[in-house]
Amino acid sequence: MFVVLLKFAANRADAPRHMDGHNAWIRQGFEDGVFVLAGSLVPGVGGAVLARGEPREALEARVAADPFVKEGVVSAEIHQIAPGRTHEGLAALLA
Repeated sequence: MFVVLLKFAANRADAPRHMDGHNAWIRQGFEDGVFVLAGSLVPGVGGAVLARGEPREALEARVAADPFVKEGVVSAEIHQIAPGRTHEGLAALLA
């Protein structure tokens, strides 16, 4: 399981220009079954994605393809989580 942090970078002002492509990238991640949660970092400093089901190298390539990352709107950090305990309601995410 991975947490992807997308923090606004120097080119933040270009976000509206690349929003459609970024939203399509998020949609594709959900359609592929890799993204299980996406949302904003509060207060307005970027976004985060919870991802699973593909190797780190594949996720790194996926993240690099995000128009926000490609255009320098955000910088990306990928953190891997090795779950030790999980609420029973989240067990399906780890299957």
